[in-house]
Amino acid sequence: MPYTRIGIGQDSHRFLDPGAIKPCIIGGLIFPEAPGLDADSDGDVVFHAICNAITSVTGIAILGDIAIKLCHQEGVTSSQIYLKHALKTLRKQEVQHVALTIEGKRPRLQNRVDEMRQSIARVMQLEVSQVGITVTSGNGLTDFGCGDGLQCFCILTTMEC
Repeated sequence: MPYTRIGIGQDSHRFLDPGAIKPCIIGGLIFPEAPGLDADSDGDVVFHAICNAITSVTGIAILGDIAIKLCHQEGVTSSQIYLKHALKTLRKQEVQHVALTIEGKRPRLQNRVDEMRQSIARVMQLEVSQVGITVTSGNGLTDFGCGDGLQCFCILTTMEC
């Protein structure tokens, strides 16, 4: 009998100084109006939160192990590559749905939610309807809401194939 698992993941990073040349990448998209995120990798909080949700399903550390090796030993800084590795660890589990919520004052994300959904679906080989995203400015209540960085939460549902 097939079984369902639900994973939860979170990630957050501060923005680099405004003069930094590293691009701001969120959900696989470049947001030129914001500085890059402070991380060894590209700092994509969306793909990192998804990786962490997969880790909570499989117990296999992606960001704490596989991504560190890829980054430090092979120079791979693309969070898309980390996510592709994470997906392989699911083995017989198939992703049914990914729900994401992103908090940050900047950049303005609302107008690009559909693009992000398409990007995530492409990387994860899902239908766009299997990816849900909500965004919030945080209204200044946290460091993210004050514009110092971004935070993303992910809930991932899988089913045994």
